[in-house]
Amino acid sequence: MRDMLKKMNKTTKSNLITYGIVIVAFAVMQTLISTGSISSLLEGLMVPLCIYIILAVSLNLVVGILGELSLGHAGFMCVGAFTSAFFSKCMRDVITIAPLRFILALLIGMAVAAVFGIIIGIPVLRLRGDYLAIVTLAFGEIIKNLVNVLFIGKDSSGFHFSTKDVMDLNMEADGTVLVNGPQGITGTPKDSTFLIGVILILITLFIVINMVNSRDGRAIMAIRDNRIAAESVGINVTKYKLMAFTVSAALAGAAGVLYAHNLSTLTANTNNFGYNMSINILVFVVLGGIGSIRGSMIAAVILTLLPELLRGLSDYRMLIYAIVLILMMLFNWSPKAIEWREKYLSFGKKKKEAVK
Repeated sequence: MRDMLKKMNKTTKSNLITYGIVIVAFAVMQTLISTGSISSLLEGLMVPLCIYIILAVSLNLVVGILGELSLGHAGFMCVGAFTSAFFSKCMRDVITIAPLRFILALLIGMAVAAVFGIIIGIPVLRLRGDYLAIVTLAFGEIIKNLVNVLFIGKDSSGFHFSTKDVMDLNMEADGTVLVNGPQGITGTPKDSTFLIGVILILITLFIVINMVNSRDGRAIMAIRDNRIAAESVGINVTKYKLMAFTVSAALAGAAGVLYAHNLSTLTANTNNFGYNMSINILVFVVLGGIGSIRGSMIAAVILTLLPELLRGLSDYRMLIYAIVLILMMLFNWSPKAIEWREKYLSFGKKKKEAVK
């Protein structure tokens, strides 16, 4: 076993540690839940926690690895959520095996989100910096507003669509409203569990980490570091930028599927899929360290659980939350903090070399 560990390179060890953190955290939390050691409120946060981790890791692929600022992640999440919820509600009586139905809904949600990623990415990725951020933000708002005016019903003659109201669907008396505009979709089967969420986190990590460490990942990082130099050595900039954007969109769609199947009623309001959600995900990425997959996970966990853990402090809760945000930002980005971390790590390395 020791010989195997010695042969492993630094990247492989780091990746195994990342997977191990997720598995150990799941085992600990599952033990606490089964013994009743945590409150029902915290137990209910486990699936949302998995959703935020998936969103943070997937956005880091665009912001950290590709080096582009995207604010439309909530839009891709919305696409995956509503597509999968629509499928699950239509197939609820046809496919009675819940795991199979959820897997199909997951694949459909990811595929549709990926298609939207390609459609949006082709024109949008020609822009850079603030312009890209503004256009992706607009995309997220457009998707949210389109869903809010969409009405879909079903009767014996098939599906009926309208952007006006339910009455405009002109359905038969036995018809069923599937998507009810601002009221969203009700009756989606609650198939999401903490175990499924952790499995999706591991799949997301596997996809992102392997992509980053692959030839494609090195090409993406080369584009991030110096686009002109990357083009000069024959790297297809459009291809690799679109690849990163599409994979990120598909994983955001997976988070949306998990989100949709954790609620009995799904609505496209501002808190769920609006500007605030996109900014929230970006905060996880920035505070965790741009380009750091493990940092995004840790930031998502801390910033999701902290408000609930501080709920008992009432008046001081948001003050402490703001202080923690500032401290995390300083620890990750302050030159003095970076210098201290490098000195600490180099001390550890020198100590190891001295022992050898």
